[in-house]
Amino acid sequence: MENLKCLFNNFPWDIFLFWLLPLLLLALLLWWLLNKKIKSLELHNTELQDRIKFLESELDACRKTRISVSVEPSIIPVTTGVVSASGIPSIPIVPLVKDDLKIVEGIGPKIEELFNKAGIYTFAQLADTSVSRMKEILDKAGSRFQIHDPTTWADQAALARDGKWDELKKWQDELYKGKL
Repeated sequence: MENLKCLFNNFPWDIFLFWLLPLLLLALLLWWLLNKKIKSLELHNTELQDRIKFLESELDACRKTRISVSVEPSIIPVTTGVVSASGIPSIPIVPLVKDDLKIVEGIGPKIEELFNKAGIYTFAQLADTSVSRMKEILDKAGSRFQIHDPTTWADQAALARDGKWDELKKWQDELYKGKL
C-alpha cells in the first residue's frame, strides 16, 4: 500500500496531463474528420451510382432507338434521276427513313453522301446494290474515291438490314477499312 501512495504522490501528473490531453484531443479531432470524410465519400458514391444507372438507361434507350430506326425499311421508294416520257427529268425522292451508312466499315461521310446522291439511302438498298455499281459510283467521284474497295459493303449492309448487329461487329473487327 505504501508503494501505491508513493506512486500517486510522486507521479508527475503535470507531465502526464500535458501530453495526455493534447493527444486525446488530437485523436478525437482525427476521428471526427475521418467520419466526416467517410460520410462525404458515401454520399458521393451514391450520387455516382445514381448517375451510372441513369446513363445506362439512356444508353439502352439509344441502342433500342438505333436498332429500330436503322432496321425499318424505307417507306417511300427511291427513284433515280430518270427522264420521263415528257422529257422532264424526274426528281429523286428521298425516303423518310435514312440509315446511317457510315456504320458499314469502309464508308465515311463523303462516300455516304455519294451513295445518297446515287439514290442509296438505306441498308436494304446498299445490300441490293452490286459491287460493280458501287465501284462505278466511286469511280465517277474521282481518283480520291477510286482506291476504296466495296466488296464487303453489301454483305455488311445486309447484316445491318437484318439487325444482326453482333455478327456485324464481330466481322468488322476482322476487317481493315472495309477490306478483308
